[in-house]
Amino acid sequence: MANVIDITGLPLERVVFAPSPLAELGAALHALSEPGHHPGLHGWVTATNAGLKTDLADRLCEADFLWRSARSDILLPTRPGATLAEELDELDKIDDERFVAAAFEITCSPKYTRPTPSPLVNEGERVRVREMAAARGPRQAAFTDRMLTDPDGLRVWLRRLFEDCEEAFFGDIWRRVSIQLAADARHKTELLRRKGLAETLTATSLALTLDEAQDGSGTTRILVDKLASGHTTGFADPADPGVTFLPTSFGWPHLLFSHAPGWRPVLQYPVASPELPAPAALDLVQQRLEALGHPMRMRLCRSLSRGPHTTGELATAFGITAPEVSRHIAVLKKAGLVQTRRRGRYVLHQLDLQVVARLGSDFLEGVLR
Repeated sequence: MANVIDITGLPLERVVFAPSPLAELGAALHALSEPGHHPGLHGWVTATNAGLKTDLADRLCEADFLWRSARSDILLPTRPGATLAEELDELDKIDDERFVAAAFEITCSPKYTRPTPSPLVNEGERVRVREMAAARGPRQAAFTDRMLTDPDGLRVWLRRLFEDCEEAFFGDIWRRVSIQLAADARHKTELLRRKGLAETLTATSLALTLDEAQDGSGTTRILVDKLASGHTTGFADPADPGVTFLPTSFGWPHLLFSHAPGWRPVLQYPVASPELPAPAALDLVQQRLEALGHPMRMRLCRSLSRGPHTTGELATAFGITAPEVSRHIAVLKKAGLVQTRRRGRYVLHQLDLQVVARLGSDFLEGVLR
């Protein structure tokens, strides 16, 4: 399972790594509204929320659908600026129809790969976004109605909200993290120039891989390992072809992928740090969960967690044949859950406790990615 960015024929210089203050503000706002996704930020979230003035906190609640359950496309610039003001200026240049359509591109949808009509001009889309808003409460519904009836006024309101966030807390954050993010972007750019895209993607995230066709067609794709499927191209925006990578300090464990039709693909990736464990591939997480889903294998794991056992010992303990035990052990071993070693003429099996302990967080990271 993967999202695909077809970059066949795209020059490497069109692959851009750059920090974005607006994208980082979006990541910080998401952490404030969903602290359960970011256990490492609990201290910062608690202190920041406690320090917010009531008016600002209320306004953030009104607009939090833009960054809470998903991240609106308007918060992921395709061409990052040096300052938040510069990026907000670029947002101001987008016409109302496109701005409002992008603002509401916040839910998983099978239609995401096709252009979404703007709710400003399409009655069906207007009904859809109002229903989405109503399901999230009266404050959300009121905010949505304001955007649909007075988009210019709402855009001014939203820009002021972001500027107030910068003054209240984000300015200090950006001065602190921008140096790290800029350094990471420079490192990735240099790695791309010297080592190529495949190695750069691996260094960016283990959820990113380069797929180059071996049939002579020259097809080249970036695969994004997420619990979703999508397809776009580096030429989605003919006026500005390329792919943009935005490093984030606040974003882990999320790997955001924005690929709205007609917009340059954008990926926001968490900057690696020593305390962050390497993410397991989603296929491997699924394989491990399925391996543990069989009642007999669960019972075998109970014994194997307590120490090494031979196939014969397990067969006697559970009243099944040795070949049956071997088949179950093979499934567990293929999933990387069991270690096997030989001692003389005996083969001993034991549950890998570290792998099993990581399974819950691997699953959580996978669904949040």
